[in-house]
Amino acid sequence: MTAQTAIDTRLRPLEAVKAVRRLMANPDATEEVFVILRAMRGRSGITHFNRFRQSAMGARILAERRNLFATLSDSAALAALPEGSLGRAYHRFMAAENLSPEGLVAPSQATRNEPVPAEVALFRDRMRDMHDLTHALTGYGRDPLGELCLLAFLYSHTGNLGMALIVLMGFARLENGAQRKAVIEAWRHGRKAVWFTDMDWEAMLPQSLDALRRRFHVRRPDAYHGAMS
Repeated sequence: MTAQTAIDTRLRPLEAVKAVRRLMANPDATEEVFVILRAMRGRSGITHFNRFRQSAMGARILAERRNLFATLSDSAALAALPEGSLGRAYHRFMAAENLSPEGLVAPSQATRNEPVPAEVALFRDRMRDMHDLTHALTGYGRDPLGELCLLAFLYSHTGNLGMALIVLMGFARLENGAQRKAVIEAWRHGRKAVWFTDMDWEAMLPQSLDALRRRFHVRRPDAYHGAMS
């Protein structure tokens, strides 16, 4: 079965706009993010999955039926990784924000009301579970500006119009030029970075965070840090 036969590609802009407004009123309403992404993914979901499946690493991940959630749930193993590694940075980020991998599961499941092939389900779960890893890799925080910057960064990696909608509506509400500059910088950095989706996150966890940033062309978010200071 192909992804195209199972995935709903209809755009629902009105549903998405309403969800963005609810998200802006309550930034902790994570379930609204998944509503928006589903309403506005269109054919980008098919394109994204097919590109993943056709890459060497994506095909390997699917064949091995990788479970990134299980890897990221092993807090003791993450804490034992070398200082300066991606895994330690992720572990520190999750602890500081009082987060766990389970935190995104229920909000994401609330919007899943369509049967999809097992490979598509695995791909979607992996995209969900890697979100906080991308925070650690890019250096954007979980604060509202950091989340907005991360979505701006990731838009060119996914092509999901829901990300663009959140960024545009959030951008209009930013308080000053420094914050707007941070979002624009994030979008530019995302376009220059290596495609995130088929990264071997499991193998990357013990590796140097600085080396990974250089390898994948992830630039320091100076404008974001400036706006936050």
